[in-house]
Amino acid sequence: MSRGPRALFGVPAPAKLNWFLHVLGRRADGMHELQTVFQFIDWCDELDFELRDDGLISREGGPGLPEDDLCVRAARLLQSRAGCAQGVHMRLRKRIPAQAGLGGGSSDAATVLLALNLLWGLGLRRAELQQLGARLGADVPVFVFGQDAFAEGVGEQLRALRLPQWDMLVAWPGEGLSTPQVFASPLLTRDTPACTMEGFCEHLKTGLGGKSPETAADARTMRELLGFGANDLQAAALELLPSLRGLQDWLARQGGASGGNAVRMSGSGSAMFTPWSGRSDGGDAGEGFAGDVPPGWSVRACRSLPEHPLRHWAPD
Repeated sequence: MSRGPRALFGVPAPAKLNWFLHVLGRRADGMHELQTVFQFIDWCDELDFELRDDGLISREGGPGLPEDDLCVRAARLLQSRAGCAQGVHMRLRKRIPAQAGLGGGSSDAATVLLALNLLWGLGLRRAELQQLGARLGADVPVFVFGQDAFAEGVGEQLRALRLPQWDMLVAWPGEGLSTPQVFASPLLTRDTPACTMEGFCEHLKTGLGGKSPETAADARTMRELLGFGANDLQAAALELLPSLRGLQDWLARQGGASGGNAVRMSGSGSAMFTPWSGRSDGGDAGEGFAGDVPPGWSVRACRSLPEHPLRHWAPD
């Protein structure tokens, strides 16, 4: 076990989007068999880490968070797994809304695993950290994995993808949705036929007209690419949270399109996104695009990330 730095400041924890989310069926353990595509975006929480020599784990920031939140649980799990005598004090600056389907809590937990692996000098490999992440939540492994991914199982079976870079508007209506409640909805279909990663990649290739996936895609191209599949949770979410219909219509107008694949929900909601032709600088609502934002909403102009900003913090 080698000694790492004593502090890390401003460590990012990015949000994710789901291009589609298919529910194939319910497993014997009550979990759902899923297929999805994950992509990271530049809407980020931030964390600071300072080494403690007394072995204690503490966290501040994020009003309303429980004492035993995912950050604390991730730190304790890693400490126990590695038999580490060091502790840490963490400061969390929340920017990603909770219960938005953007993976904020899962991303925070993954950043804790990656940062403390470095801070405590543990040297655990990425696969080990992903296994620990899976014990914390189904979305945690992809943030440790660090690449755009085609996911199966409950979201933990990951294969790397190369997705285009694109601008988008991401909006949250000021209200969250409970993931268990969405999955329990009678409106949720659980029989979507399985697709293949190869089929998705062929759709991607056709939509990009043979261009490299790393090239930037404009809003029109992205609307076509998002035509692959659907978010099977969206109908249930719209019924549970009627304000989402207004959010969906507002985003469609901002994106310069209506209906079809103009707007998609991420995860189990309640955030939605649409391709956008304006400049994306990660600004807050009102920066870089015209139009009034309804009170209580959180809207950001975002851009996809080529990879997780901590992609190289753990050895493969």
